[in-house]
Amino acid sequence: MRRSAEEKAETRRQIVRTAGRMIRGRGLADTGVAEVMAETGLTHGGFYRHFDSKEALAAAAVEAAFAHMRARLEAITAKAPPGKRLEALIETYLTEAHRDQPELGCVMASVGMEAQRAGGVVQAAYEGGIARLLALFAAQIEAPTRQQQKDRADAVLSVLVGGLLLARALQHDPVQSRRALRNARAAALAIAQ
Repeated sequence: MRRSAEEKAETRRQIVRTAGRMIRGRGLADTGVAEVMAETGLTHGGFYRHFDSKEALAAAAVEAAFAHMRARLEAITAKAPPGKRLEALIETYLTEAHRDQPELGCVMASVGMEAQRAGGVVQAAYEGGIARLLALFAAQIEAPTRQQQKDRADAVLSVLVGGLLLARALQHDPVQSRRALRNARAAALAIAQ
């Protein structure tokens, strides 16, 4: 009996979600196709019914992770009062929960330079995701010109990702790690003003 198109699409989504979680938790290089398929409850042989290559899977996982993050952040901005939306984004991003769960968090902080080194479709997916997030952040910033909005969004997102990475690196010292999160929040808010 042939599987329906809906079942195939749902299986593909499950593979992408699993790969996204594993990539954010382990990195691109340490996430193998066989492991993703096993974690999804499928055989390695079934992989090629859904993807042409590991790179195609990685690109789809990166795109999905960015899309999920953007949707979550858009929901936060929709609930926040005008004038407090950027602050809500910053507060949501720089949390201990986000620091402690990289496999569920920001793909920028988890994959970083690996996406650049991967090149091709993975790099394109990564850069496209960043561009869409920057646009979301820029839309929350009041500035005299569109270019200033973009520049401030770039600086805010840089501080957020850097602050999260620093807080993760300092987890052996909880006080210092929390301080890194707090200082990054303050710096991001100061840039946005």
